[in-house]
Parts: sequence; structure tokens; C-alpha cells
Amino acid sequence: MPLYLVSSPAAAKLAAGGPHAPPHRRRHLLFRAPHRPSRRAPLLSSAAERPAGRAMAAAETGASTATDSRLRATGVKQALISLSDKTDLANLGNGLQRLGFSIISTGGTASSLEASGVNVTKVEEITHFPEMLDGRVKTLHPSIHGGILARRDQEHHLKALKEHGIGTFDVVVVNLYPFYDKVTSGAISFEDGIENIDIGGPTLIRAAAKNHKDVLVVVDHKDYPALLEYLEGKQDDPHFRRTLAWKAFQHVASYDSAVSEWLWKQSNKEDPFPPSFTVPLTMKSTLRYGENPHQKAAFYGDKSLSLVNAGGIATAIQHHGKEMSYNNYLDADAAWNCVSEFESPTCVVVKHTNPCGVASRQDILEAYRLAVKGDPVSAFGGIVAFNRTIDEDLAREIREFRSPTDGETRMFYEIVVAPGYTEKGLEVLKGKSKTLRILEAKRSGKGMLSLRQVTGGWLAQESDDMTPEDITFTKMSERSLEDSELSDAKFACLCVKHVKSNAIVIAKNNCMLGMGSGQPNRRESLRIAFKKAGEEAKGAALASDAFFPFAWNDAVEEACQSGIAVIAEPGGSIRDQDAVDCCNKYGVALVFTGIRHFKH
Repeated sequence: MPLYLVSSPAAAKLAAGGPHAPPHRRRHLLFRAPHRPSRRAPLLSSAAERPAGRAMAAAETGASTATDSRLRATGVKQALISLSDKTDLANLGNGLQRLGFSIISTGGTASSLEASGVNVTKVEEITHFPEMLDGRVKTLHPSIHGGILARRDQEHHLKALKEHGIGTFDVVVVNLYPFYDKVTSGAISFEDGIENIDIGGPTLIRAAAKNHKDVLVVVDHKDYPALLEYLEGKQDDPHFRRTLAWKAFQHVASYDSAVSEWLWKQSNKEDPFPPSFTVPLTMKSTLRYGENPHQKAAFYGDKSLSLVNAGGIATAIQHHGKEMSYNNYLDADAAWNCVSEFESPTCVVVKHTNPCGVASRQDILEAYRLAVKGDPVSAFGGIVAFNRTIDEDLAREIREFRSPTDGETRMFYEIVVAPGYTEKGLEVLKGKSKTLRILEAKRSGKGMLSLRQVTGGWLAQESDDMTPEDITFTKMSERSLEDSELSDAKFACLCVKHVKSNAIVIAKNNCMLGMGSGQPNRRESLRIAFKKAGEEAKGAALASDAFFPFAWNDAVEEACQSGIAVIAEPGGSIRDQDAVDCCNKYGVALVFTGIRHFKH
């Protein structure tokens, strides 16, 4: 609306403090032209004049009783709609109009409603104030928030509304600027990010949610049918109202967490640990139970900005099989994180989050066979992961492969996960079992913040992204390593970082022959690994996730006596020299990596 100078001497005197007001008072004598009702929809009771404007008009002309009553709340049902995402807006608007609601709206939302045949009153017709500051200020006005926040069971609230000619709102439907989508869509300037932070929307949502006893607040287009059904029923349901209010506050909290995370990273790029932060979780599914049948469980997706395009099991597509269980997610995650570390064609078999078989070959079919052969007993009922697309030949091999233990029993798996499937490969693999879960996942990313819960708090750390290519293998023994031995040591080290501590891995020719995990002492883990590897351990590489505290008559000497060719460990023990001397005695190569890979 245009602005005009106040031309009435009486009004000027009232507003500015007299005809001789100083300049700093006179400069405020700008008032809006009298409001003309919209032709789109009749002016509603909540279309109040601004208080200063009413006072001025009353002083100048004397407001009539009829005009004054027009400005007061009359009990007309009103809905405020302001949306960025306009999905199903037409159905909502027409549904509310059919139920007798007068609809107040803003900018583009109002235009969309009008295009759908819905009568609309624009917000500025209620506030008598235009959008300003490039749209930053639209609904931040007492004529809007008074009508939302007023408690209908408090007479003094209703009296205040009546005095100011403000009508009540019964329904508020709002969603927010797509900040999350904007800042994750690619390169965006800091200024553009700031401009996509919604202010008016969260304020409306919070106000309506706080007063949910009197105002229904909706932030999700999926709730439109339930809202209309509820309004048609004409019966009050406090639980329904509280559920919408909870969802509204959660919506704003998630939104604010994205803004907070983004702002922290804009000003603290090198510090991954803010003093406080919120993790926005969204339930993806309820689970049959947790680790055990007596425990209830659910699965949540993490909407943190840092995890956009991060890949992993949380965003995997399930093509076939039974619904995923709590333990399925843990095992699949372990298998996928492990196989994602390898560049060459690799198969990883996991049981209870520990890799029990790992093999890399240019022929992915051979890699699969060798991975299962590494521990066929443990592989039965496990999770099989590949870092290559599964085609028809590989799918058929998975479907028909017999256990190496007897050559007859067809191998059974809980889950197969891969980065992709050919059409025929997926068809063949589905034929293995109705229950086989077939997942398609994107490669797990690096540089993530790892969170783990302890009673009463959380531990946060950077993910362990260190690979053999990032490590310097320092020869400590008299005997040097052959190239093949160093390759074996690197492969064993890459495997051992995914095995639960205390962890030992024996490997040769890019194949894990045996592993020992989760034992309270390293010597027991070593013995388990040798038991699994058998005679193949001779001439192989052995990797330990941490240093050996003792060498003589302990793990190092046992390894040397069992025919190991090379030992790779971090070093760092006060008895490191004992390990060096022991390996020299038996002619075993010893390398220190300087990197520990504890995994608890």
C-alpha cells in the first residue's frame, strides 16, 4: 500500500505531541492510507486497524459503533496458511473452505490458493502492514500472534482481543523455508544461507503449538487429511492436538539444529566438536524387537548436514526379504563399512559385527568363494557384502554355493549388500530365499563424527579413516620384507581395524585366513586366529590392532614358532625391544605402523 503524509492537523497533534513538536518527533508523521477491503474475500473480524491508526482516526473523525464492532472478534473460524512446500495445498484450502473457515494467507501461498478457487484474505489486510525488508517481516504482528496465542478460557485475553479488534485463529498451517535443501544442494554463499533461515515461520509454529488447546497446528502435508477429518468430526480430542503440537515443536527443533550445525561449520571449520549440538533423528521404522525379543526397538535416520550423501546402511534400499531387525542393521553396517575400505573387488562376510571372511581378487566370484572359505561355519547365517555390482553370474554363485565344510549344504545368509545389481542378477538372487534381505547401499563416506552412548552421556570422536596407504610401515627387525609380504601385512592391517579388540588377523595373498576377536587378552585372540588359519598360517602376515605387551613365552613368540613370516603392530610398548629381539631370533620380519586400531 502507498504511504501518505498525515494531512489532518488534529491527527498530527495527537500523534506528534502538538503543532510545535521538535523535528525528531515530526519525522514520524507517516501513516497508511485507509484500508480498502479486498475483492477476493470479505474482510474478517481479525482485520484490525493498527492501534495507532485507530486512535488517530477516532481522534479525527470519531469512530462509529458499527465500525468499531466490525474490528472486534466475532467468532468467525479462521485458518492461517503460510507454506514454502505447497504439496496438497489445494485440497487443504478447499477442504477448510468447505468447512466454513475463512482463510488468511501470505504471498505465494495466497496466490496458489486463489488459483485453486479458494477465497483468501492476505495477511497485510489483517495487519494493515505490507511485507517489508525483502519478505523478512510478514506475520510478525500482534494482529496475527494475538489471535494465535490468546487463550479462549481466559476472559481478559478475549477482552484484549476485542479492544484491539483482533480475531482468533483456530488452525495454523505452516512449513519453513527449505534451509536444509538449500545448504546441501551444492555451493551456496554465506549470505544466501542466512537469507534462507526462516524467522516468521518458526514463530508462528511455536505460538500455535504452545496454544494447542485452542489452535490446531500442522507442519506436515501428510497430516492434512487427518486435520480435515478431525474438524469434520466436531469433537475435541486433546491427544490429537498434543500430537500435532509435539510434531510442530520437533519440526522447529530439527530445523534449528540444521541452522546451528551450518553456522558452526561456517565459523569453526577445523573444530568438529561444538560446545553443544543437537542430532536430528527421524524414525524410519519400528523394529520387531531389539538385540533380544524382550527389548523394544526402532530405527532412526540421522538428518545432520554432515551426513548428506554419506552413504551407508541407514540410507540403503531394500529390494527383497524380511524386514530388517536391530541386529541386522548392526551386522550389515559392520560388513558394509569394512568392504567399503577396499578398492579392488572384495567380498566381506560378517557374523555378530566381526568380519569372519575377507578376500580381494580381480574375479569377484573367486573373492566370494575365498571369503566364505575363510570360516564357513561362521559364514553360515551371516552377512555377505560386496564392493562391486552383483550380476547374474555372481548372484547364481551366491544362490547355489555349497558350504566348504561338506560340499553339500547350501549356504544360508541373512543379508546380501552391494552397491548395485543388474536386473537379471537381482532376479536370480531373489530366488535364493523369500527371507533373504537384499540391500543396495552407497559407499560409506569418510570424515564422519562417530557418536556412542554411555549412561548419562555420549562419546564423540572422529571416525577411524586411517588406511595402510596413510601409514608408514617401519621395519624394526633385521630381516627385510619382500614386496608380497608387505602387501600381506597391509591387507591384514586393513582387516584388523574392523575386528573387535583385542584383535588379531592372519592373512596372505589378499585373503583373511583367520581372526581372533574380543578376548580380554591378546594371546587368546592370537590362538583363536591360528586355530582358524591352520597350516595356511605358515608364511602369512599377522596384524595386531595394538602393541604386544609381552613377547617371550607370549603372543609374539607363539606367532614366530607357528611359522608367521611378518608381524605388523603399532609398537609403543615399554617392551618393544623384546618383540624385536624375538622376531630376530626366529627370522621373522617385524614392522611398526605407529597406528592403533582399537575397536570396542
